[in-house]
Amino acid sequence: MKVSDILRVKGSALFTVSPDQSLAQALQTMAEHDIGSLVVVSYGDVVGMLTFREAIQAVVRTGGKLEDATVRSVMDDFPLSCTPETPMDEVRRMMLQRHARYMPVLDKRTLMGVISFYDVAKAVVDAQDFENRMLKAYIRDWPAEEEGATAAAPLPPAA
Repeated sequence: MKVSDILRVKGSALFTVSPDQSLAQALQTMAEHDIGSLVVVSYGDVVGMLTFREAIQAVVRTGGKLEDATVRSVMDDFPLSCTPETPMDEVRRMMLQRHARYMPVLDKRTLMGVISFYDVAKAVVDAQDFENRMLKAYIRDWPAEEEGATAAAPLPPAA
């Protein structure tokens, strides 16, 4: 399974923010759309990520006074990213290693979407459920042994 499979199921809704936008406006966008991250884009290029983690840290640091804070002042300048062709096992490893909950998906410099750790976990569970159903169907439809066929002799114990 690849990242492109998740994006195909997830859809194309994508929310971005400018690094010079006020943090309060960015948080308002996140709250309105019930999302946990915004991709920070400047002149068409991804330059960072703003997640609820950075937002909470900024609120605590400023004592709740966000009037002067910009997205640039709190964003993650070096977010993890992947491509649509990145295998899911690699994405899981990267996200776990860096404790990342959100990851922009880039095709060269073009932003294709954002995947979350929830998206990755859901894809893994769905794939395992499908495999489980297929195995159960295979076992249920196991062909009966033909009459007169001899059972295979048991293997000797391993030494």
